[in-house]
Amino acid sequence: MAKKTQIKAAAKATAKASKSPLTGAALISAELATMPTRPGVYRMENAKGDVLYVGKAKNLKKRVMAYAHPERLGARMGRVVGATVRLEIVTTHTEAEALLLESNLIKRLKPRYNVLLRDDKTFPHITITTDHPWPRITKHRGAQKKTGEYFGPFASAGAVNATLAQLGRAFPLRSCSDNTFESRTRPCLQFQIKRCTAPCVGRIESDDYLALVEQVRAFLKGQSRGIQDQLGKQMQAASDAQDYETAAVYRDRIQALTRIQSHQDINLKGLGDGDVIALHSNGEACAIQVFFFRSGQNFGNRAYFPSFPSKTSDADILESFIGQFYARHMPPPLVMLSHPIPNTQLVTDALKIRAERKVTLTVPKRGARRSAMEHATNNAEAALARRLAENASQRKLMEDVAQTFGLADAPKRIEIYDNSHISGTNAVGAMVVAGAEGFIKSAYRKFNIKNPDGDMAPGDDYAMLREVLNRRFSRALREDARQTDGQWPDMVLIDGGPGQMSIARDVFADLGINDVALVTIAKGPDRNAGRERFFVPNKEPFSLPDRSPVLYFLQRLRDEAHRFAIGTQRAKRTKATIRSELDKISGIGASRKRALLQHFGAVNAVGEAGVEDLGKVEGISTTVARRIYDHFHGEP
Repeated sequence: MAKKTQIKAAAKATAKASKSPLTGAALISAELATMPTRPGVYRMENAKGDVLYVGKAKNLKKRVMAYAHPERLGARMGRVVGATVRLEIVTTHTEAEALLLESNLIKRLKPRYNVLLRDDKTFPHITITTDHPWPRITKHRGAQKKTGEYFGPFASAGAVNATLAQLGRAFPLRSCSDNTFESRTRPCLQFQIKRCTAPCVGRIESDDYLALVEQVRAFLKGQSRGIQDQLGKQMQAASDAQDYETAAVYRDRIQALTRIQSHQDINLKGLGDGDVIALHSNGEACAIQVFFFRSGQNFGNRAYFPSFPSKTSDADILESFIGQFYARHMPPPLVMLSHPIPNTQLVTDALKIRAERKVTLTVPKRGARRSAMEHATNNAEAALARRLAENASQRKLMEDVAQTFGLADAPKRIEIYDNSHISGTNAVGAMVVAGAEGFIKSAYRKFNIKNPDGDMAPGDDYAMLREVLNRRFSRALREDARQTDGQWPDMVLIDGGPGQMSIARDVFADLGINDVALVTIAKGPDRNAGRERFFVPNKEPFSLPDRSPVLYFLQRLRDEAHRFAIGTQRAKRTKATIRSELDKISGIGASRKRALLQHFGAVNAVGEAGVEDLGKVEGISTTVARRIYDHFHGEP
């Protein structure tokens, strides 16, 4: 064994000396000489530096050794090994830590040959703040940094909004910001429609308000029956006292709670906190449904459609999904699965480290949990059927687009461009992308117009388009001139007419691009939808029939680019507005600006504040407060 190690080390040294780097199995064999036997994660990269595959191992050397014999591997991993020119490793203390690191790297690097979880967004929660004498209830998404209690996750913002609306009818707590609360002098509209008790102006005693807070907290923790019984007794007592107005208030609260519970498809009494994860696959595509139960209440569900290499088993897909899903979301005490996974104990240990408490993985066999799993599985099957139908329709539209514009094949990637500005200010360009499965939002790009030559007239749409196309495709030529990474469009659609077409043709001619179809879509007379004219090189402009599916499809692409451009421009304009006033004041840097905005909520509120109020902000001295006040009030 020692002799073999010496031979491999010598081969590696010889390769480095001759400046002829090893690749594939030869590279892996050479790396084994210094490969540790500890747990860890390995990454395989190709010549362009792209990560092809990320894997974990209890023993790195033993695991990586298998890749030194590609003839024993399947076709998929054989391709990975053959394209590998660089092997990177990271050691960990335990295999569970390696699993956590692997999941994080897969989510961040998105290796081509791993199972990939796509469209994984942060889930919203309901928050009850605890850092104010009068707690507020509100929706929260993102890192849980604020002081308060968090209830969730909910599957969607819609589910949170609906729950908050019903809770507002049952328990009228404030939802306004602390700054708004402190500045109120009279009740707001929420009080008028009975969605708030107006604690800001003393319309409710502190003890009564905190009692409402406790009721909300108990309800969200699953103690709904006790809350309803309590409200029922209070309603009856008010009725017996002939205080029918108060009794009606309690009646409305009970009805609101009942509506919340009736909107939940299935509940699991006695479950506590748990997730139900069900997978359905047809061998080529799969859907995973995740149902969230907290305190036995159904907080909604969400479908996922992970991508995976061919011949990957359902169990392996599910295991990879769990690792990536809980790399971002906190696992509950109980996770129920539709399929057993290969490394149950390892995944359990990893989730325990992530949650810092016990986590149980189980495959339900009977009872209410099994019913919940069957419900989730049926939803996964239905979601996959809808997905496949949508994809088939999308592919048919792509084929029709190819036929309409005389393309050899159906486009796999269409890029749509639009500009947005207001009288030439805050100009931005926008690119959206559509593929065989719909819009690819991860590929959207925004371009802040830089005007590098300094000769662009304000509002010059042609010059903006020229800059955007030059930047987009000059970079594409630098990074992937051979068009091998799937990031090149087959077709470019531009919102505009013959002028935009002329600009696009000039840019492509200058860059030597001749294999991308160009189309511009011009609005009809009076900007009427349905009367659009299409311009393509070397052809007469034409229109499509009013009810043409291709016309509807291209309109939708154009409108999405328009929406994205306007949203980007609006965000830039808002940011510039904030910057324009506070940045004009001497001594106001990023930290003071942040403190002022966090304290007052908006720039106009800063301008309306007095010197004493400004001086209460952390980092704002009396001198700086006076300077801010003078700036907004025009005093020297």
